[in-house]
Amino acid sequence: MFGFGKKSKTTINSLIGNGTRIDGPVHFEGGLRIDGHVRGDVIADPIQGSVLVVSENASVEGEVRAAHVIINGTIRGALHASEHLELQPCARIIGEVSYKTLEMHGGAVVSGKLTPDHLAEPMLKLASSNA
Repeated sequence: MFGFGKKSKTTINSLIGNGTRIDGPVHFEGGLRIDGHVRGDVIADPIQGSVLVVSENASVEGEVRAAHVIINGTIRGALHASEHLELQPCARIIGEVSYKTLEMHGGAVVSGKLTPDHLAEPMLKLASSNA
């Protein structure tokens, strides 16, 4: 539906529409699409699976926390994707970013530090030379 395929079972059930501006924090469960502007933190319920979509003309000034995050707009603040982060071509992030997995399209810009939440186990292990 929004490019997140089978990785997420959560559907978008809330919308902050184009032309809407919210001053203050936004807390949500499930899926949220932002087409407008938010001045405040955008935080998903950490217990349930969550999806956040920030569209091309949208912006968030504040901390962003969700399991699956798709950005094509602007984020000014820390961004934490506990599962998957997708940065589409018009994504602009000014702030530190943490993620479990990252997909970054050509044209996306991050002005800040990219940090994986934890280091994954190596996929290839070398055989020991001591027999």
